[in-house]
Amino acid sequence: MDPVKSPQGSACEPPPDVDTDDCLQDYSYLYSPDILKGKVAFVTGGGSGIGFRITEILMRHGCQTVIASRNLQKLTESAKKLSAATGQRCLPLCLDVRQPQSIQSAVDEALKEFSRIDILVNNAAGNFLCPASSLSFNAYKTVIDIDTLGTFNVSKVVYDKWLRDHGGVIVNITATLSYRGHVLQVHAGTAKAAVDAMTKHLAVEWGPNRIRVNSLAPGPISGTEGYRRLGGHHAEASGFHHTIPLLRTGNKTEIAHGVLYLASPLASYVTGTTLVVDGGSWLTSPNDFHSLLDVWATDRKKDK
Repeated sequence: MDPVKSPQGSACEPPPDVDTDDCLQDYSYLYSPDILKGKVAFVTGGGSGIGFRITEILMRHGCQTVIASRNLQKLTESAKKLSAATGQRCLPLCLDVRQPQSIQSAVDEALKEFSRIDILVNNAAGNFLCPASSLSFNAYKTVIDIDTLGTFNVSKVVYDKWLRDHGGVIVNITATLSYRGHVLQVHAGTAKAAVDAMTKHLAVEWGPNRIRVNSLAPGPISGTEGYRRLGGHHAEASGFHHTIPLLRTGNKTEIAHGVLYLASPLASYVTGTTLVVDGGSWLTSPNDFHSLLDVWATDRKKDK
């Protein structure tokens, strides 16, 4: 299939992005720059990859932020970059989403600094390629603990300490892995499917508290650790992109724009759903066990 030539500024043309954990050099506003003015966002895994770009785009639209993960040094470096590029405050906080006490301490510190949390983005996750037959009990549990339990833990703490009485928005970053049953991904697919279900349940229970809860499921996104770990470069070499309806991978800015929409007043009547941002990839892309098994085996050899 040959790509259809599109005019500059086409509805399918990706926005600028950079592969590294650095801020965009240029940014064109599609939404009002003040659409999140006065709001505060709490972003887990916000110091790198998709989480970094989500944080940047929220900040560029007037939002102050907290970025939280286990690596405080990385978070501190990222927070400096984000504040310098956007002019908004960014507070780096250390937490482990598997440990409720560390979450409570971080949320208390965030509320002490900003006095509110309007938006929670549950982005912290762990993933890798591995056949189910080779997956250790502990490896499976670790992914469930980070992705599924971590999402619930952070959501529950932020709900108890702020959202229950003030309302707000939760956006859970999930995946399309469970839609067809993806090879070498039983751990992450199961974890993210559970989060999508959690999204629906929490949307129903917490809606009366004026809390909207949605998921966003990215497709293959360049410039991320996940892209590298899940065989993205191998896919490029094998012409994988030609199987995607939009004939390309996505970028981090596109995912951030999806989160911006869900977090903004433009999505005021949207809750309990999953926004898939994958260029149609899950509908058409091959689920090639043998090809991905080769990628997994090659990565194992490199790690030894």
